[in-house]
Amino acid sequence: MKRLLPTLTIALTALLLAACAGTGPSANREIKTDSDQTDGDRRAAIRLELAQGYFSRGQLNTALDELKLALQAKPDMREAVNLRGLIYAAMGDSQLAEEAFRRALAVYPGDPDTLHNYGWFLCQQQRWQTADALFDQALSQPSYRAPARTLLAKGVCEARSGRLLVAEKTLLRAFELDPASPVIAVNLSEVLYRNAEYERARFYVKRVNSQPDQANAQSLWLQLRIERKTGNTSAVDDLSLQLRRKHPQSPETQQLDTGRFED
Repeated sequence: MKRLLPTLTIALTALLLAACAGTGPSANREIKTDSDQTDGDRRAAIRLELAQGYFSRGQLNTALDELKLALQAKPDMREAVNLRGLIYAAMGDSQLAEEAFRRALAVYPGDPDTLHNYGWFLCQQQRWQTADALFDQALSQPSYRAPARTLLAKGVCEARSGRLLVAEKTLLRAFELDPASPVIAVNLSEVLYRNAEYERARFYVKRVNSQPDQANAQSLWLQLRIERKTGNTSAVDDLSLQLRRKHPQSPETQQLDTGRFED
């Protein structure tokens, strides 16, 4: 199976969205401010923020310690019960991760963030059908404000399972919702490349590589392979130079130097 960009890293740092507040007028509803927080709420929020920071830096044991303190202060904190599954998954304990996601959904049925994270976890386990169902359930929630990220995860999962034409349609939907996302553009380009849609693939990856702050070794390598397929030798030479100059130690540069264009 050819490799897509490692969107798991991006997914893990971007999956934790705040719960969407309910909408609609209510005579009994007050706008919540800092003064409404209890001491337990404040302690939990601080510990959760620390846990998220450690998690994003890969300090998993410390993240788990801070998360436990957050849950001691507020056992039903939505973001904390969600993060617990992600931490266990990153630690490689699949059983604890799945139990954590199931408990989170028991406390917050239909929560789109948990459905998304659980679906992504199952995608890593190659449980394609169940992952698809969870992604679709997340997307069906009327209050969900981040459908593009779930469409991205769903499209990557479909591609990994070999359903390239389905993945192309899903990633196109994600791109329509968030055309500024370089992650979506590159993953869509990769799928189009694997579907031998070289001109279309070039369009999406060039959007990324034209922005110096977005281009990386993987996006440059993808465009280089596309240009090679279409016989654009001058572009191949230019992209080769960029890879060697900007990312000399990257796996992509090593593949270039050994002529492994289709690994």
